[in-house]
Amino acid sequence: MRWVLRLALGGAAFGAVVTGALVAWPIGQINGPITLSGDVNRGAYLARASGCIACHTNTEAGGAPLAGGVKLDTPFGTLYSPNLTTDPEHGIGDWTIDEFARAVRQGVSPEGAPYYPAFTYPFYGNFTDQDIADLWAAFQTVPAVDEPSKDQEMAFPFNQRWGLKLWRAAFLEPPRTEPIAGNDDVWNRGRELVEGAAHCAACHTARNFAGARQSDTEHFKGSTSLPGGGKAPAIDYETLQMRGWTVNSLAYALRTGIKPDGDAFGGSMGEVVMYGTGFLTDEDRNAMATYLMDDHTGG
Repeated sequence: MRWVLRLALGGAAFGAVVTGALVAWPIGQINGPITLSGDVNRGAYLARASGCIACHTNTEAGGAPLAGGVKLDTPFGTLYSPNLTTDPEHGIGDWTIDEFARAVRQGVSPEGAPYYPAFTYPFYGNFTDQDIADLWAAFQTVPAVDEPSKDQEMAFPFNQRWGLKLWRAAFLEPPRTEPIAGNDDVWNRGRELVEGAAHCAACHTARNFAGARQSDTEHFKGSTSLPGGGKAPAIDYETLQMRGWTVNSLAYALRTGIKPDGDAFGGSMGEVVMYGTGFLTDEDRNAMATYLMDDHTGG
């Protein structure tokens, strides 16, 4: 029986080595320092488009803007959005702009730990240095809230953040925001917003067993398993056309939340409009609608 014990000990030792290597494995990359001056108004606009206010403001409990605490139930446990105010202890008040950039574009904390992909950083990977500078300038105007972020309630092994490094290696994909030749500026602006900042695919694309988007086959085809048990309808162009949507009616709905049949968006989509797309310009909403109503949205 000694060989069994030796095998078990050897396996345990190997597992410990692998785990240690994963824990020590650095992720992300260190980019050059951002020295650009930010535009507060443009940053606030981009924050609205990106859903920062909706995800990090617990409006149901009367929470302060961007103080976090929004609950997100997932198949892997319960997450709470963190405090993003300028409080130096509980928020991001002691961060640098470069740490902020790494968090937003790469999903890596100042300590080098990976964020859970419930944070929609995969859609922000192509934000420019100017985008980051603008966002940073806007976030510096948020009043500090002395309120700690709630601890994440993830069951083992999902509470081991080092395991997210394997998830990133297997499933992390770059945003599809690059311009496509042959399409006009309106279409490409819509692509930039829909596939990037507005992160429409986060809800409207089905996910696999590991919680990763099935972008190759289910892009914008809808999801029946949103966090908290919600559903998101398909918004691919075939479905939108079949249901009577037009560019004008979709752009109008992104401003008002009113659908072509006179009904209103509910649930999370109502919040998207209330705290996000309702603040966009008519031009940007029209660009988003133009892109979504076109048959190249999966490109």
